[in-house]
Amino acid sequence: MKMDGRRESQNVDDRRGMKTSTKAGMGIGGLLIAGLIALFMGGDPGQLLQQMASNTATTTEETNYVPTAEEEALATFAKQILAGTEDVWTAEFKKMGRTYKPPKLVLFKDAVQSGCGGATSASGPFYCSADQCVYLDLSFFSEMYRQLGADGDFAYAYVIAHEVGHHVQYLLGTLDAAHQKMRQVSEKESNQISVRLELQADFYAGIWAYHDNKMFGSLEDGDIEEGLNVASKIGDDYLQKKARGYSVPDSFNHGRSDQRVKWLKKGLTTGDVRAGDTFTPSYNSL
Repeated sequence: MKMDGRRESQNVDDRRGMKTSTKAGMGIGGLLIAGLIALFMGGDPGQLLQQMASNTATTTEETNYVPTAEEEALATFAKQILAGTEDVWTAEFKKMGRTYKPPKLVLFKDAVQSGCGGATSASGPFYCSADQCVYLDLSFFSEMYRQLGADGDFAYAYVIAHEVGHHVQYLLGTLDAAHQKMRQVSEKESNQISVRLELQADFYAGIWAYHDNKMFGSLEDGDIEEGLNVASKIGDDYLQKKARGYSVPDSFNHGRSDQRVKWLKKGLTTGDVRAGDTFTPSYNSL
C-alpha cells in the first residue's frame, strides 16, 4: 500500500507499556489463534474458546516496555489505516445524513482490560461496543503470517478495517439489534446471526478499501490478493479443518472462507454501502 505522507489518527490509546493480567475475549482472530493453538496442543478448539470467554479479575501495572523498530513501524501503519477509515466513514455517513463518531484504537501487549472484560493477545483483534474501541496486539500480524502464511500490508489493513466495520454496525444500530436477537434464539440460529454480522464487517472493510483508494490512490498491485488470501484463511471451515481435519457447519460463527472472500470482494468492487445487506438474504445464499 502507498502510505507515505498519510496522516496518523490521534484516536489511539497506546497501552503497550501497561502489563495486565487477565483472560478472555474473541475477535476476528480469536478462532484463528485458538483453533491453531488447539491443533498444536491436541485439544478441542471449541473447548478452548469457551475457556477464553470467561473473565477474571485483572491487575495492571506500568512497565519499561521498549518496542522494536518493526513494531513501531506497524503501530504507525495501524494509525494511518485508522485515519483512513475515519476519512472514508465520515464521508459515507454524511451521504446517509449521519455523523460518524470514530472508534478509538487501543494498542496493547499480551493482555488488556476492555469495556467488554479482560482479553489476551490470543483473542486476536476485537471490537468492544461498550467502550467503542478496537483492540489490537500488533504481534497478531506476525502470528497471522507464521501460522497461516497470510501476510502483507493490505492484509493487515483488512483486519483493522474489519473491526472498524463492527463499529460502523454499532453506530447504525445493527450490532445491538443482532446481539439482542442472538440472546433469544437457539445456539445454531445465534451462530448464523453472528456469521451475518461478520460477513457484513468484511463487506465494510471492502467499502473502506474502495474509497480509501479513490481518495488517496493507496492500493498497489497485489494488495487486493493479499486481503482475499487472508479472508480465505480465516473462514470457519478452513480453520476447523486445519485444527481437527473436519468442520462442523452449525458451529460456524464467522463464515466460510468462500463467503468471507465474496463479501470482502463485493465491498471492494462496488463501493456501495447499500449493497451490504447480509441480513435479508436466506442464510444459504450468503
